[in-house]
Amino acid sequence: MSVVAPETTPKEPVLKVEDMVVEFPLDGKRVVHAVSGVSFEIRPGETLGLVGESGCGKSTTARAVMQLPAPKSGKVIMNGVDLAALGREELRRERRHFQMIFQDPISSLNPRRKVADIVAMPLVIMGIGTPEERDARVREVLQAVGLDPDSSLQRRPFQFSGGQCQRISIARALASEPSILICDEPVSALDVSIQAQIINLLQDMKDRYDLSMLLISHDLSVVKLVCDRVAVMYLGRICEMTDSETLYRAPAHPYTAALLSAIPEADPTRPPKLAAMKEGELPSATEPPPGCRFHTRCLRAEAICTEVVPPLVDIAEGHQAACHFAVTD
Repeated sequence: MSVVAPETTPKEPVLKVEDMVVEFPLDGKRVVHAVSGVSFEIRPGETLGLVGESGCGKSTTARAVMQLPAPKSGKVIMNGVDLAALGREELRRERRHFQMIFQDPISSLNPRRKVADIVAMPLVIMGIGTPEERDARVREVLQAVGLDPDSSLQRRPFQFSGGQCQRISIARALASEPSILICDEPVSALDVSIQAQIINLLQDMKDRYDLSMLLISHDLSVVKLVCDRVAVMYLGRICEMTDSETLYRAPAHPYTAALLSAIPEADPTRPPKLAAMKEGELPSATEPPPGCRFHTRCLRAEAICTEVVPPLVDIAEGHQAACHFAVTD
């Protein structure tokens, strides 16, 4: 007698962003096109890395997901709820399910507050638990991030190192038991010796609390180590998205290849790699180039690239690229 395995249905995404647009007016005439039609999703337990050069819109995307501020258009669907359609009070109640870890741990903590108050504040604002339950939760998350509650609770942020402050920030983010963490360059402001500790801590917290993560980073080695999938962003648009191993082994978009070529190698005998891009001034987000936004720097660009915006389409299973001449295996 044969046994038929039950059908398994894929889990619904924890976060789904659809055609998100973020723009900032400058002087009544010009507009910064910070994020232009970005779409991606993150499934339960998954870490998505968002990479790209400075000014490409990574942090703006992260803040728009958090509704800080809300995007101009598009949808941000968290656990089936469209955050952009919620009122202020409804959004406040939903915030317990998604929390953010900021780039500068020291400036993200109130210097006048004690650690006990900082970590408990999300619970107080959201009305979660009794005072006794909040105290127990604060002690639990502080221990989880490697800080001794007895010696930490009554101290203030300036009495801690940068790495310890980031641990406090992580504890604060975990206090409300979120389903997803938005990590905006969580280690870039820390010493190299501390960065590995914080990255390992985030991995441990992800496994311990069954979290999903959106990780914004400049450090491509960190992204390769931590992330399940990677989205590459250029001038407000996602140009490639696939699993980490495929991206580093066989980039399909010319910008991704140029970005990877910039990774330094720890070998003094090897000459530095030349970036596979045209020389010249970088395009501006106030006047982005027509067609493919990378065509002004792309060695493969042809006439179609200057006129037609390439859509982000599947070029292989689980591999998407927005390029008229994407490299495929």
